[in-house]
Amino acid sequence: MRKICVVVTARPSYSRVKTALQAIKDHPDLELQLVVAASALLDRYGSAVNYIIQDGFEISAKVFNTLEGENLTAAAKTTGIGILELSSVFENLSPDIIVTIADRFETMATAVAASFMNIPLAHIQGGEVTGNIDEKVRHSITKLADYHFVASKGALERVLRLGEQEQFVFNTGCPSIDLAANVLRSPDLDFDPFEKYGGVGASFDHTGNYLVVMQHPVTTEYSSSKKDVTETLEAINHLGIPTFWFWPNVDAGSDGTSSGIRTFREKFNPKHIHFFKNMEPEDFLRLLINSSCLIGNSSVGIRECAYLGVPVVNVGTRQNRRDRGENVQDVQYHRTAIVDAVTRWIESPRPSTSMVYGGGDAGTRIANKLAEVPLVFHKTIAY
Repeated sequence: MRKICVVVTARPSYSRVKTALQAIKDHPDLELQLVVAASALLDRYGSAVNYIIQDGFEISAKVFNTLEGENLTAAAKTTGIGILELSSVFENLSPDIIVTIADRFETMATAVAASFMNIPLAHIQGGEVTGNIDEKVRHSITKLADYHFVASKGALERVLRLGEQEQFVFNTGCPSIDLAANVLRSPDLDFDPFEKYGGVGASFDHTGNYLVVMQHPVTTEYSSSKKDVTETLEAINHLGIPTFWFWPNVDAGSDGTSSGIRTFREKFNPKHIHFFKNMEPEDFLRLLINSSCLIGNSSVGIRECAYLGVPVVNVGTRQNRRDRGENVQDVQYHRTAIVDAVTRWIESPRPSTSMVYGGGDAGTRIANKLAEVPLVFHKTIAY
């Protein structure tokens, strides 16, 4: 039985790997070891750990390593604490392969600890480009990883250009698209968001047009995060359309984003905006597919919304150069540009769906590869 240790460090990481976790758990030749760490454990960022437990996954270890501050220094120190704590966890669990997800700064701790302990490392969602600090983290993990489960053809080509061995680079698609495929088969909004998830702000009629906003700070532009989110808030206020707004991730600058939201709420007390910390992945996707538009800079607009055909107004630089479908309009941090883009989407037909990030079977494909790849913890780079 091959032991596969998957480390989940943040709420978006769980949706990015949920179907792979289930496929590993169900595979006859694999044993799932699930480690939950960093902001995935914290209530202020949505307590992703509660949804993990609710979905029936057994947690092998928890790592509390998130340092307060929400700035660049705190991010660096959180990564360092993660290396220390995860090293002990990996020593106790003795996994055959460790899996790390995507490009957040906490994932670097997983990659470094696994590499120095000579434990084979698998990376999900390498090879993508965005143009901020996440790209440095993502490409660094690619060079530390032994197996690569990429989500698109473009990502596969970039990983190969980084010098990785072709026999260990697999275009499996993104596991989050598996969830989107399930939702597409049953898209009705079959729950009351206010009743099920609480949140703060006024309740409103969401049976007609409504918007969804998810805007995070950009780590390389973190000092302007309050100003940036204020532009989006002003645009949403001008539009006057019922809006579900989600709290930002724990990135440098998220205190500025949060402060901007709180200041706006105190000043205007908007009756058409309701704020949430988090939702179960499938519920969030059902909220999206029934919305008129997603606004912000979350990668869900680039990935899942492409598959679901949800219109997106992508604000700012956070998703620069990432592979995308036809569902995205890009604008800068300017309230008028955001208003105009949202209005164009509302007045236009829904965009066509795209399978740029896969067709809905990534989790199974990843589990099958993890069961059959040879165990390696060093690489010979071909020049």
